[in-house]
Amino acid sequence: MAKGIFITGTDTGVGKTVVAGGLACALKREGLDVGVMKPVQTGCIETDEGLIAPDANFLINVAGVKDSIDIITPYRFKEPLAPSVAAETEGREIDIEKIITSYNLLTKIHDLVIVEGAGGILVPVWKDVLFIDIIRKLSIPVIIVARIGLGTINHTLLTARYALEHGIKIIGIIFNNINSKEDGIAERSNPDTIKRLCNLPILGILPFINNLNTEEVKSGDLCSIFTEKIDIKYIKSFLSV
Repeated sequence: MAKGIFITGTDTGVGKTVVAGGLACALKREGLDVGVMKPVQTGCIETDEGLIAPDANFLINVAGVKDSIDIITPYRFKEPLAPSVAAETEGREIDIEKIITSYNLLTKIHDLVIVEGAGGILVPVWKDVLFIDIIRKLSIPVIIVARIGLGTINHTLLTARYALEHGIKIIGIIFNNINSKEDGIAERSNPDTIKRLCNLPILGILPFINNLNTEEVKSGDLCSIFTEKIDIKYIKSFLSV
C-alpha cells in the first residue's frame, strides 16, 4: 500500500483542508490507521502559548490523532503568505529534510498519511523548492481539489497536466462547492468537460457545507458526507496497487 496521499489544489481557498480531513475520517471508517500532516502552515494565530495552526488543528480533530503538532506541522508562520515568503519575512529558514523526516516518522506510526499542501503545486516552499518537488521527494500520489465554478477548467487542466508531465501519479479530482449559490451551467458541465480533457477520474463533488465547526466534525457529519459523496472505495483500491 502507498503510505501517503498528497492533497493539492488548483488555488488557495478551494477547500484542501476540509478534503484532507474528510478523507482521513472516511478512510478510517474503512479500517485504516490514518495520520495527517500539514508541513507548512502560514496565517497562524498568535497567542500567549505560541502560534496556533488552524488547518493543522482541524485535521488533528477530524482524524483523531495524538501526534505532536511539531511533527504534523513542523513549520508555522504568522503571515498569510506563500511559505517561502512567510519564512523570509520572519527571518527564518525552512529545512526540506526536516519535512521529509517528519513525514517518514508519521508513516511508521500510521498505515496512511494524508499530507496537505499550501496553495497549488507550484507554490514555493523554500527558495527554489516548490511543492511539486516535495511531492516527488515523498513519492506519493496526489488528489487535486478544484472549485466547480467558472474558471476551474483552465486551473484544473494546468495543474493536472503539469503534474503528469513531471511524473506525479494522480488518483483523481475532487470538486468542491465553496459557496451556497445555485449551480449554473458551468457547475453542471465542468466536471464532465475536465474528465474528457484530462482523462482522470472524478472522485466526487462535495456540496457546500455551511457553518463547518468542531461540533459538526465530532458529530460525524463531515465523515458521512465524504462516505456518501466521494469514491472512497476507489481511493483505497488505488493505494493498494
